[in-house]
Amino acid sequence: MPGYMWFILSFLALIVGYLIYGKVVEKVFGADSSLKTPAYTHTDGVDYVPMPKWRLFLIQLLNIAGVGPVFGPILGALYGPTALLWVVFGNIFAGAVHDYLSGMMSVRYHGANIPEIIRFTLGNKARGVMLLFTVLPLILAGVVFVTAPAGLLEKLCKDSFNGVLTFSVLVTLIFMYYFFATLLPIDKLIGRIYPFFGALLLVMALGLSIGLLVNNLSLKGEASKIRP
Repeated sequence: MPGYMWFILSFLALIVGYLIYGKVVEKVFGADSSLKTPAYTHTDGVDYVPMPKWRLFLIQLLNIAGVGPVFGPILGALYGPTALLWVVFGNIFAGAVHDYLSGMMSVRYHGANIPEIIRFTLGNKARGVMLLFTVLPLILAGVVFVTAPAGLLEKLCKDSFNGVLTFSVLVTLIFMYYFFATLLPIDKLIGRIYPFFGALLLVMALGLSIGLLVNNLSLKGEASKIRP
């Protein structure tokens, strides 16, 4: 089957999964759009700040499009339809459901994180156990989210800036950004930068999609040539 057909089928599967299975998940959870979110009920100008829906959409789009969701489809293109379908169905039945339920639980517990939700429902001992299981993945994820973009930027900038932007320098800059993004009010840095990069992500995705369809690239032919 041509590569563009796999792409179209995957795209349609995501839409159908959202319209049908998404409604099932929403019904099971009992979502109520009339209720106000913690951004309105606990507004403090720092962590709880109401923002326009379009801005929130682009922020959340960039939040979920981390290293894994970006590299996953790339690997799907490199290693063929089987890998790509794992990404598509994994997103429909696992990733999207996990993110939706986690976010909805947080909303119902006034914006609390998962360990705090566990404390509310299961007690402090269960929260302590959850923290132990949470710390290691957070460390691993933090390392990936720092080293992966630093390594990519180092390759992109190796012929520019007179070699100043080394891997160590880029890691330091990324850590500085994380530091300020954590301390500053949500609408001062993240609320302004994330929508811009979220829009860029949509433009890039659209461009790649058009390129795939126009050039009829296969999922395991021309794409395999970009392997390092």
